[in-house]
Amino acid sequence: MLTFSYARTEITLIVLVGGAATAVGAYWLHGWALIPLLLTLALLSFYRDPPRRPPPDDDLILAPADGKVVEVTRGVGGDDGGGSVLRIMIFLAVHNVHVNRSPCAGRVTEVTHRRGEFVNALKADADVRNECHQITLTPRPPLPGPIGVRQIAGVLARRIVCTARTGDELHAGQRFGMIKLGSRTEVCLPEDARWQVCVTVGDRVKAGRTVLARFDSGARKEGV
Repeated sequence: MLTFSYARTEITLIVLVGGAATAVGAYWLHGWALIPLLLTLALLSFYRDPPRRPPPDDDLILAPADGKVVEVTRGVGGDDGGGSVLRIMIFLAVHNVHVNRSPCAGRVTEVTHRRGEFVNALKADADVRNECHQITLTPRPPLPGPIGVRQIAGVLARRIVCTARTGDELHAGQRFGMIKLGSRTEVCLPEDARWQVCVTVGDRVKAGRTVLARFDSGARKEGV
């Protein structure tokens, strides 16, 4: 399944050019036509969008992107200065699915875009230097909010697609955008002792399927 919603132009161009190159290669070069065919399939695979069925529980934070967890930090300051957060960062390699999905059900209260650089997404300061889009969600109970999801550009990711708009109601695992080529996606949760983090650095995750954290609403809040 391909993500025509976010990359109709790119997919159409790849099919037309790749198909023409393969046809010409087959007519003139015979077996060498396999090269443009494989290149076409490889490019199309970048825009794949496999179906995902999220877990049914309403106390979960799901991965917003496919990739590898590169940071899990508690008690760090949020970018907006609104207090400490639990931050989980995912690095998306070129071969990963790049469609972003909502980590939980909730209402979009803000969508912001920050211009920036396009340094390698593997660099530690890429999250503060690079161009990004962020959506802020007010989640459905029992999850506390606000919850931020940030799409961060990389050295090759020069286009971020974000279709979420203020006022939208998203369900857990719902598609809301795409980052084209290698990049990062970040989730920021309001710091609370009741978050049970379910991943560690190095784990591979799937958008809309892998549980990043669970909120234990039955536990006492730290300091209460």
